[in-house]
Order: sequence, then C-alpha cells, then structure tokens
Amino acid sequence: MATATAQSRRDVKEYTYIWEGIDRNNRQVRGESRAASETVVTTNLRRQGVRIVKIKRQTFRGGKSVGDKDITFFTRQLATMLKAGVPLLQSFEIIGRGHSNPRFSRLMIDIKSKIETGSSMSQAFREHPKYFDALYCNLVQAGETSGMLDAILDRIATYMEKILAIKSKIKSALFYPISVVTVAIVVMWIIMVWVVPSFKKVFANFGATLPAPTLIVMAISDFFVQWWWLMGIVIAGTVFGFLFLLKRSATFRLGFDRIILKFPVIGDILRKATIARWTRTLQTMFAAGVPLVESLDAVAGAAGNSLYAAGTKRIQTEVSTGTSLTNAMGNTNLFPTMVLQMTQIGEESGSLDNMLGKIAEYFEREVDDAVAALSSLLEPIIIVFLGVVIGGLVVAMYLPIFKLGAVI
Repeated sequence: MATATAQSRRDVKEYTYIWEGIDRNNRQVRGESRAASETVVTTNLRRQGVRIVKIKRQTFRGGKSVGDKDITFFTRQLATMLKAGVPLLQSFEIIGRGHSNPRFSRLMIDIKSKIETGSSMSQAFREHPKYFDALYCNLVQAGETSGMLDAILDRIATYMEKILAIKSKIKSALFYPISVVTVAIVVMWIIMVWVVPSFKKVFANFGATLPAPTLIVMAISDFFVQWWWLMGIVIAGTVFGFLFLLKRSATFRLGFDRIILKFPVIGDILRKATIARWTRTLQTMFAAGVPLVESLDAVAGAAGNSLYAAGTKRIQTEVSTGTSLTNAMGNTNLFPTMVLQMTQIGEESGSLDNMLGKIAEYFEREVDDAVAALSSLLEPIIIVFLGVVIGGLVVAMYLPIFKLGAVI
C-alpha cells in the first residue's frame, strides 16, 4: 500500500512557481517552489512563516526545439562547473536559467527535480531519450559509479563536439549542390509551365517547320502543363515513401546505406566519417571504463550507418565468445587494413583507447580534406549542369527565331 501511495505521488504532475513574500521578521523574500498546485505552495510557505504577496506559475511556452548543439554545450558547461566545485543541483539551475531557449530551461528543471527526489543523474537522463541516447546515459552511469563524473562529462563533451564537427562538414558539402539542383528544378518547372507555352503561341504563326530541339521542349512542356498535378503527387509520394521506408524498414535502410557507400566521392566521404565516428565512440566508451562488449552495444547504436551497425553487432557476438577485437573487425570486411593494424597494436600494447583515438583523428582529417576537395570539384560541375539544362532550354526556344532571322 505504501509503495502504491509513493508511486501515485510520483505520478502527480508538478509545476514550478515563482513567489514573493514577507517572512516573520517583515523582510521581503522571494524564491521558487515545485508543487502540484498554487495552493500547495501557499500552504507550505505559510507553515514556514512566509506570507505570500505574489505568486506566479512559471511557463515555458514557445522556444525552438532542443538540438544536439544544445546538449553538447550543456555537457561542456556541466563538466566545467563540476570541475570548479559547483554543486550538481546548482549547476543545473545556473545552466537552465542562463539559456535563452525556454524548452531547454524546462528540460533542466525536470532533470533537476528528479535528482532532488532521489534519482541518479543517469536515471534522470534516461527519462529523456529524445535528448540523451543510451551511449550518453551509459557513460554518465560509468562516471557516477567510478566517482569521476566531471572527467567523464568532459570526455562526452569532447566526443560530441568532434561528432558535430564531422556532421557539419558533411552537411556543408552537400548543402550547396542540393540547393542549386533544387533551384534549377524549380526554374525548369516555371519555364515549362509558363514560358514555353507563350513561345508556342508565337511559333504557331510561323508557318514553318520548327527545329527538333524546339519540338522536343514543347512536347515536354505540354506534358508538364497537362499532368503537373500528377507529377506533384508522384514526387511527393516518392519522397514520403522513401522517408517512411528509411525510418520504418530496417531492410530498406540497410540496402540504402549499402548503396550510398558505393557512390563515387560521396560514398568515400561517408565511409570515412562513419569509421571516424565508430572509432571515436568506442574509444570514449572504453576509456570511461565500460567493458568492451557493452561498449560495442552502444557503438552499434551510434554508428550512423545500418551496415556498420549490423557489422558491430556481429563483432560484439564474436568478441563475447573470445575472439579478439581485431579479428572480429576483419571478419566484417568493413574496415581498411590500416584500421585493423592499429587496432591490433592497441590490443597487444594495452593502449586500445589511445590507438582508437589516433584512428579517429586520422579519419577526421581525411574527411576534412575530402570535403574541401569535393567543394572545389562541385563548383565547375554545377556551373556546367546549369549551363546545359537552363541554357539548353533557352537555346531550344530561340532556335526558330534564329532560323527566321537567317531566312530574312
């Protein structure tokens, strides 16, 4: 019965109230309390001899969603404060109040309240899986167990900063070509639906045979004008179906990840980025004192590629049966020889975390160089693409005019 009562109390939704009042010595006091209702706060403060003058429930409406950058910055701040000797609960309060995003502030207050009621920090984090994944929570739990929470948080922050840097470089490399291609498609759509039909009306009075390129463009324009709604449905359905299968179907996601790694240039960058993330994650887990088999379980979830996630599960199974990490990695055929050699040296010398860190640094530099080379290579390719597509359409529509001028 007592357990049920305690459970029901934990299930009651609580809010944060900011209050001002006067104590027994007629001094103005202010503060904040967390309770289920305003009445509860007033009653508790009255018992303490505080007469409420003003009370207001703190709301956290609006604000943008909490992203990876927010969590990374929070981790770095928390690690710095704990190293400086700031108490844990006070650190959460300072970080929450100092952030401009109301949603993030609410997240900090929720975590703080759970810790105040007796939960460990890792348990409080696990109740927010949207922001703190299994890797993060496992590392925090290892830090709490070993008494080195500040050092572990510092490692997590460094890890997240490096992963964010890799993601940012890949996104910056892909953003430019995708945006240019999107604009080119929109421009081509406008030309086909509105511009070409206008030219068609003019050419109807020519009384001469139109050039083949012009006839082809006009036929395509007629198709666009007649079936634009069907094309819109097909495009939207294709995008929706692709995203749905990518999110819900493990088989489709595995096949897509396998294919995209075979793409020229882009596939090589993604493979190097995946290996960098894989080794960086394993290095962080192993250096934190997490056993290798448990570390591999977290690495599979953080691999970022279904092919490497499946390979990691296979590595975990083989390692748990006594196979060395190097041999298990080699059996997947997913890692270059250099990675296997350095891993073997790390295993034999007892400095596996150090070697994994060096591998991660090497591939992070490789990603930087590959992205820089890709950016310089894409610029002339995009210019040629725009010239051929847009310029080709314009030339095709002006060919009859040129031909008429030559006749005159």
